Formats: sequence, structure tokens, C-alpha cells
Amino acid sequence: MNSISPSAVQYIVGGGAHEDKPPPQSKSHIGHGSVTDGTRDSPGELAEVDRLKAKFMSAWNNVKYGWSVKTKTTFNTTSPLILMGQSYVFNNEDEVERFRQTFVSCVWLTYRREFPQLEGSSLTTDCGWGCMLRSGQMLLAKGLMQHFMPPDWRWADCHPLSDVDFEVLRPRSPSRPAGMSLPSFRSSLASPVVQKDPNSGDDGALRRPPASHDPKVEVNHRMVVSWFGDQPTAPFGVHQLVELGKESGKRAGDWYGPSVVAHMLRKAVAKTEECRNLAVYVAQDCTIYKGDIMRLCEPSESSGSEWKSIIILVPVRLGGDSLNPSYIDCVKSILKLKCCIGIIGGKPKHSLFFIGFQDEQLLYLDPHYCQPVVDVTQGNFSLESFHCNSPRKMNFNRMDPSCTIGFYAKTKKDFDHLCLVVSEALSSSKEKYPIFTFVEGEGPNFGLEGQSERAVDSTSHILPLNRPSKNKKRGSTDDFVLL
Repeated sequence: MNSISPSAVQYIVGGGAHEDKPPPQSKSHIGHGSVTDGTRDSPGELAEVDRLKAKFMSAWNNVKYGWSVKTKTTFNTTSPLILMGQSYVFNNEDEVERFRQTFVSCVWLTYRREFPQLEGSSLTTDCGWGCMLRSGQMLLAKGLMQHFMPPDWRWADCHPLSDVDFEVLRPRSPSRPAGMSLPSFRSSLASPVVQKDPNSGDDGALRRPPASHDPKVEVNHRMVVSWFGDQPTAPFGVHQLVELGKESGKRAGDWYGPSVVAHMLRKAVAKTEECRNLAVYVAQDCTIYKGDIMRLCEPSESSGSEWKSIIILVPVRLGGDSLNPSYIDCVKSILKLKCCIGIIGGKPKHSLFFIGFQDEQLLYLDPHYCQPVVDVTQGNFSLESFHCNSPRKMNFNRMDPSCTIGFYAKTKKDFDHLCLVVSEALSSSKEKYPIFTFVEGEGPNFGLEGQSERAVDSTSHILPLNRPSKNKKRGSTDDFVLL
């Protein structure tokens, strides 16, 4: 069994989805400040207590987020599956292989343990509280991979799929000839399928693109992954994001909502030298102001630089206490677009990174899997733990209404096309109010820093199908205005 295959415990604890609860901050004065025999505990004794607490939490996290229990995800062999804007129908082994290469090539970022201590705390792991940060990292990583990697790039060292099953096709139907054989999917999952010529085949159809073996391309792959390492110097690592979160009143161990994380990602990209030709825009009040994006991306006369590529993040709330079913078709339409780079969302208090769907189930990458830290400063660090080979699904009706949708446009032409196709996708909503809108001109709070955070936690103008509950408790800590 693959050592990094996510297991059931990372998704299910005690028979249901576990809720992330931040571990208590280690405070040396709690329980150790009383006078005993006229003396207080020495600093050395307090440090030893903190170390013991850290070891206990590490052992607990290993059990809660790393215990191996086999479970399988079932895929329909007749309905199309959408993954990052591409469609797959699992009616032959070639389609399974094409899906495998695309899915496993996605950057997967999970809980880590034993990384350098986060500033201002005694935490050396983000288990139990950092899942939204990890989901945000995966969204940004997808945008960066599209920005730096060739189109349709596939990782050459993709592992075989694990813990998956495909529905057995029913007996011969009138539309299928009696002599037609069915593909054997189990054999295709036991070991990597041998690559075929991408430009030819027995049926003359175009085959999957070959995985990349170009050393220069793989250098970029490793470079992007290293930016999300769990070291204080990594520009998009947990240490950097936690530091940026302090400006929003957050600290290590706190719960981060999807809209707060969107602004943290914007700040992280803006301050790093590695992404000079890339900008991040966060929509205000479910409105994308085209003028703001033009100001961010258009080259200045003094610099003479080219148009900046853009990642657009749109925090929304798709209902009140639960997902408004009227928006499901719209979410599906958005996930079908190649310019969509995924959705930060999940279940209440349980963040996930949505990357596609099949029928009425969302396909996702789950950060709730505790792995040891990887030293990405080493030139030959292992990439294995940054790619997942166990796809997971969940029903749309379990989706938390609070989420952030991501898009990427490399050029001005791509941005114009994005505005067109996304607007068409938004029109598929059955609700009177769209999920978000495009508006000409500039927003009222677009300042020198790039964008105001005035409405970080009040981003929705959507009317839910069911009347909002009088109970002020919601599925996430983000507060939203419901008109």
C-alpha cells in the first residue's frame, strides 16, 4: 500500500466527519503558577512541561490524522466526471489513466508536524486548526502551476490510483453489441498503464498527453512546491501565512475563514519577488470590478513591463445555514471552466479543496492528513508527499455555504474570455441573485495597497432558499450580510 495514501480516519472519525478544533495554546503559567513549598516551578521545568505537551499532541495527531484504514471511493462509469475543467468518462482504461495523471499531478498540501515553532506560540504543527490555510495553499498552488508550467502538464512520476473502485457496468444493453468486451479497470489500477502514442490509437482517437520528462519543467515543479514548505522562509508556507493573518486579528491555532485566507494569499503574492508578473485580486461584496483588475495588471509606462497574469478570488456565501440547492447547477457550471482553479470550501469546520464533481458529488483534496515535515531547502527533496493518489467525493448538500472561488487568467485576452464564460456560467443559477457579478469601473475601496479589507467577512448579497435561522451560530466563523 502506498505510504501516502489517505485513509478513512483522515475523513471520518467516530463514524462522522470530524470538526477541527484548535488545540489549546500551550501557556506555561496555567497550572504551574501556584506556589509549592514556598517555591515556584523553574523555567527549565516549565519548558519540560511544554515539551511533554508537544509530544502528547504529536502522538494524538498521528492517531487522529494518520491511522490507516482502507476505504474506497466509487466512480460511475457512465456519467462524466469533471476535473479542473476537463471531462472524463470511465468507460475505458485510457480514460482512467488520463484522469489518474491529471488528479495525481495536482499539488496536495496537508497537515504537517515537527516543523519550526510558529512565532508567538509553542506550536510545531497545524493539526486541528490549519486545514483552511492548507486548502488556500492548494488553490494558490494550482494557480501557480498554471502560471509557471506548460499547458496540460502532467507529473511523470504519478503513482497508481489507490482506494478507488468503478461501478461494474450492467449486462449488455441493446445499444451495445453482444461481442463487445468490457475494460478491466482493476488491472489498470494495479500498476501504471503503459503510455501509448498520444497522436494515434486503434480507433484513431487522440490519446492523453504524455507526462513531462523535461528536466527544466520539473525544476519549475519542484520550485513551486518548495514555496509552500513549512519553513519560515517559504513565501507561501504556514509560517508566512500565520504572520500575515495577524493583520486580520488571527494567530496560530485560530480558525481561518475562506475570505480571510483569500486576503492572506493576496498579501503573500504581493510581497514575494518570485511572482513579479502575477497579481491576486479579491472581489469586494461579491463584485469583480474590472477597472481594479486593469489597474493591477496593466503595465506602467515607467516599468515597461508586460500585462500581469491574474488570480481572481471571489469569497461568497451560497445560502444561510446550509447550501442553497438552487446554486448547485451554477457551481457545476463554474467547475467546468478551464479558467477555474478550484474552490476553497468544505463541510462545517472541516475545510476541503474542491476541484471537480461527478453527478451530485464534489471531488476534493483533503488536507486532514498529518505528515512529517519535508525539508524543501534540499535540492532533491521528495515530492511524493505533495501529491495525492486517493480521490475523494462528497454530496453537494453537505457543502458549507461559505467558500471562495478561484480563477486564473494569464493574458489580457484570457481575462476577457474569463469574463465572458464566467458570466455565462453565472446565468445558469436558478436564483434571482447571481453568486457574484462583473462590473465596469473601480470599486469604492480600491486603495494603494491593492484592495481594502473592509468587507473581508461580509461578502454575500445572496438570498438563501430557506429563511436564515435566528441562531447566530453558523457553519464557519465568517460573518456574512444576507439581504
